[in-house]
Amino acid sequence: MKNIHILSHVLIDHKMAKLRSVTTGTKEFRELIEELSTLVAYEALADIPTVEIVVSTPLESVTQNIIKEKSIALVPILRAGLGMVNGVITLLPTAKVGHIGMCRNEETLQPESYYCKLPANIEDKLVIVLDPMLATGGSAIEAINILKGLGVKHIKMMNILAAPIGLKEVSKAHPDVQVYVAKVDRCLNENGYILPGLGDAGDRIYGTK
Repeated sequence: MKNIHILSHVLIDHKMAKLRSVTTGTKEFRELIEELSTLVAYEALADIPTVEIVVSTPLESVTQNIIKEKSIALVPILRAGLGMVNGVITLLPTAKVGHIGMCRNEETLQPESYYCKLPANIEDKLVIVLDPMLATGGSAIEAINILKGLGVKHIKMMNILAAPIGLKEVSKAHPDVQVYVAKVDRCLNENGYILPGLGDAGDRIYGTK
């Protein structure tokens, strides 16, 4: 799967250990999600659009590359994806932010969109989809389907934790989408939770369980 990028760094391992722990409280869990998002974003944003400008230093002029204005949009998948936004905004303070809400149809067991609000001219931007957990891949695939249906041609995805089956399914459905993930775990349990995992990311971010 050439479009899958699994990160390896001692800082990621250190923060992931704390993130997984059942003793980690809501405040620290949120902070760790943001910090890990920044680390993943550092890798995912290495080839984002740039333009060349001339900068005057106190001594002389120099040519530098800067990020192309209005070229990037962040799209978290609600609700857990919201927890990653601030970590990426740290690096891209002017990025536009849209939202896609996904839920599971209890009859078909397939993901369905219940909310979609995206920045203007989304089709002209590099769109980075954010979701801490990539389990079955269903929500990610549907969110990407929505974006492509609106004409978006350049999409990346960022995850904190993924299951092998989720990565396989996203890669099969969207081989053109580059996926950046901090850590890949063993498998899913019978309820679709990643093992060993970290529990329900949304509940732990917002303290709802």
